[in-house]
Amino acid sequence: MNIAVRYFTRSGNTQKLAEAIGEAVKTPALPITEPLPAPVELLFLGGSVYAGGIDQALTAFIAGLGPDAVKKAAIFSTAAILPSAYPQIKKQLEARGIEVAAEEYHCRGKFSLLHKSRPNAQDLGAAAAFAAKLSAV
Repeated sequence: MNIAVRYFTRSGNTQKLAEAIGEAVKTPALPITEPLPAPVELLFLGGSVYAGGIDQALTAFIAGLGPDAVKKAAIFSTAAILPSAYPQIKKQLEARGIEVAAEEYHCRGKFSLLHKSRPNAQDLGAAAAFAAKLSAV
């Protein structure tokens, strides 16, 4: 299966998850500034919620995906307060005609004094298990 891992992060929390996912599916985890080299069957796409929304850079990356660039996307995210970036990222991907996996991976991310140890080793292991499960389908 042709797989790619892309992420956007401001604090490094989502990058940690992306790297765990990349290791699990044996592909490099790259920031969204790195374009997809070719169409992919499965894109693991990660982001975070900042002040109630996803970053405009992630929105622009999604808007730039061509109609045949991604067959299916799997979303992973971090956030200090909100439950997940999944609904916001999913809405934008589906507007581009990209199928989105029903299952997501989300964990708390460190922000200021909140969730100081997150993502932790257990979070990273769960992210890797999420990736392994979805890439085996």
